[in-house]
Amino acid sequence: MTFIRLLPPDLINQIAAGEVIERASSVVKELVENSLDAGATRIEVDIEAGGARLIRVRDDGSGIPADELPLAVASHATSKIGSFDDLEHVASMGFRGEALASVSSVSRFALTSRAREHEAAFRIEVDGGKLQATRPAQHPRGTSVEIRDLFYNVPARRKFMRAERTEFAHIDDLLKSLALARGAVEFRLSHNGKPVRIWKAARDEHTALQRVADVLGPDFPGQSLRVDHAMAGLHLSGWVGLPTAARSQPDAQYFYVNGRLVRDRIVAHAVRQAYADVLFHGRHAAFVLYLELDPAGVDVNVHPAKHEVRFREQRLVHDFLFRTLHEALAQTRAGMTGLPMGEPMTASADAPRAAANAAQAWPSQFNQSRLSLGVRDAPLADYAALLGESSSAQAVAMPAAEEGEVPPLGFAIAQLKSIFVLAENAHGLVLVDMHAAHERITYERLKSGRATSNLRSQVLLVPLSLAVSAREAAAAEEHAEALAAWGLELSRSGPGSIVVRRIPALLEGADVAQLSRDVLSELAQHGSSRRLQELENELLSTMACHGSVRAGRRLTMPEMNALLREMEATERSGQCNHGRPTWVQLSLAELDRLFMRGR
Repeated sequence: MTFIRLLPPDLINQIAAGEVIERASSVVKELVENSLDAGATRIEVDIEAGGARLIRVRDDGSGIPADELPLAVASHATSKIGSFDDLEHVASMGFRGEALASVSSVSRFALTSRAREHEAAFRIEVDGGKLQATRPAQHPRGTSVEIRDLFYNVPARRKFMRAERTEFAHIDDLLKSLALARGAVEFRLSHNGKPVRIWKAARDEHTALQRVADVLGPDFPGQSLRVDHAMAGLHLSGWVGLPTAARSQPDAQYFYVNGRLVRDRIVAHAVRQAYADVLFHGRHAAFVLYLELDPAGVDVNVHPAKHEVRFREQRLVHDFLFRTLHEALAQTRAGMTGLPMGEPMTASADAPRAAANAAQAWPSQFNQSRLSLGVRDAPLADYAALLGESSSAQAVAMPAAEEGEVPPLGFAIAQLKSIFVLAENAHGLVLVDMHAAHERITYERLKSGRATSNLRSQVLLVPLSLAVSAREAAAAEEHAEALAAWGLELSRSGPGSIVVRRIPALLEGADVAQLSRDVLSELAQHGSSRRLQELENELLSTMACHGSVRAGRRLTMPEMNALLREMEATERSGQCNHGRPTWVQLSLAELDRLFMRGR
């Protein structure tokens, strides 16, 4: 039987290093975050051999006085917190007080610094946890940290380091995320003596957007929507990619809470729900978003590497994020394009009204007639009848328009193979997939009709008893009134059981047990659920698909123009219910390139 004994300091630091330092990029993260907390405006990162041979971080921050240098590499020593109240209101990037001590215990470590108010710089070195004496050095105001031979004294950890290219790729990705977090700071990255990245400090929104383009690609600004909304002590700003610019991997998702990059399930769930109605299956949205709130409202001390946070008001944050992004995406309409210089569109509360007014301002002969989408005029089951195959509408000449008066999607000029509508607008040629476009218009009108009518519920002939977890049973009891408003009547019948008595009439025939469990699972985990609405939307989407004009049908000129005007006035009309694009713009410049004009 072994005896209980205190561990030596060097072993304690190496254990801490195992928690904090996963790879070379973890070291860079800790050092750069320290530089940011020191108020640096310029940070240089030099890497050799993917970080295995050398990691050097220089900054022009406040620096460290000579008498505090030994403390900087001591365990649980920090200038960022001093009391429990500070821990409750963490506003810095790092605060644990273990990073430098942990790093210096598994490397050959050197720290050189000159405080802003001092005329001389000093240096300390640590070799495998053994601290050397402080000595004078040459250094400008700021701090340099050198990490050589990472894990040289921990062979078991060193053999788990990947190839040089892989390790450097992780460092590069890390610097990208930090560069997005602090636009006012200049970042420089070099590898094996060769410059790799230079991000100049952003002085305004335009240069900040250029940095976003450097990280997410030059096409992102023109395919994104600017978001800036505040409510209830929460402020969300940044850029969200349009649904048609979605990616196959979630590799362009950057979410910051008070300047700290986080991966949070509440955030991920809210964003996923906001895009649920417009994103193609298996695709992932791209975004750079900044959430600001009172530091007391978020706990950043829940993960050793600070990758995760915990919100004190999780439901408030979730609903705020979902509603802000959902409403911003709802404003995207066919015909909306990025601003000059690749700048993104800006979400505005007046955008839906302005688009609708613009669409209604055109001559009456272009109002929708045969393609009427008024769901209030007929039951949903008879919706297809509204699209009668015959019409007395006659083709009319396109009215003359003054310069600058052409609507976003222009005017129809032809129909191609009874599938696509061709239109001319101020920028060039517009191609519209008429079925996909009409499907979105129909779907949005069906949703609007559902929202303005009373939801009917269907009483189960025999109430269904279900065994659920205690948390889910409590959620059923807590949210019973909200569920009843959607037509789902659940009542708690025991510590871990519920009874289902009614379901929404639209979902008659659905798997009641699975539906109830899905709803309660989301309520228990996130405090809210859109599962009922999502299932109803799936049904309405199917109805819209079957009730929309089909490929192969010839449209008259008024019908084609009516379709264009409806697209301009309909929310989310840039893509169909399945996330596919409904229209494509070919500019005159692109057409010139196709035919090599001007060469």
